[in-house]
Amino acid sequence: MADETNIEAVAVEAAPAAPEGGEQREARGRGRGRGGNDRGGGDRGRGRGDRERRGRGGDDEGGEELIEKLVHINRVSKTVKGGKRFGFAALVVVGDGKGRVGFGHGKAREVPEAITKATASAKKKMVRVPLKEGRTLHHDGKGRFGAGKVNLRSAPAGTGIIAGGPMRAVFESLGVADVVTKSVGTSNPYNMIRATFDALTEQTSPKSVAQRRGKKVSDLLGRGGANVAEAEAAAEAITE
Repeated sequence: MADETNIEAVAVEAAPAAPEGGEQREARGRGRGRGGNDRGGGDRGRGRGDRERRGRGGDDEGGEELIEKLVHINRVSKTVKGGKRFGFAALVVVGDGKGRVGFGHGKAREVPEAITKATASAKKKMVRVPLKEGRTLHHDGKGRFGAGKVNLRSAPAGTGIIAGGPMRAVFESLGVADVVTKSVGTSNPYNMIRATFDALTEQTSPKSVAQRRGKKVSDLLGRGGANVAEAEAAAEAITE
């Protein structure tokens, strides 16, 4: 009997310990859950922040100020059973005003979305064009795409941008201050833009020509009876 009494007393004393152990395990489990959620949430929060910062940096091209020009918006309609369904196509030119420019087009059901797509496409296709003194072209050029033909000529300081329509948007975004242009043929903005870029991609600078030919820039500028000192001074003034 004494043994049975001791067994019952031990059982009674041990019985409350089980719930306490369970509560402790639950508390520890909840603690781990909260801690895990907090840590997991913190990690996820930091990940989102990094992605957002990288996205903003990519959109701004490393923090550079970009010039965006909307050149043309075209509306098209499709007749369906319930009526007409409209769509929009946007043509956008993007540049940094320092010798880099690109163009893109996008299509969407709404105008803002089409402009956003065109802008993103233009940023991906930006090209660098060498500029003389940072204000005009190094030499004359011609470009052609389809029925679009354009003539580009360098101009002295103070001339301004003599260009119309889509071509003006390209040179303003590029950072050209003095240029004379002429469009011959179609007035389709898409063909005019492509013809203009065809002419701009053919632009070369004295520095690149000298490197390709293994000569000095002053040797190229000193041809035609020019003074050697003036040629050397002009060569030193060329930055690109």
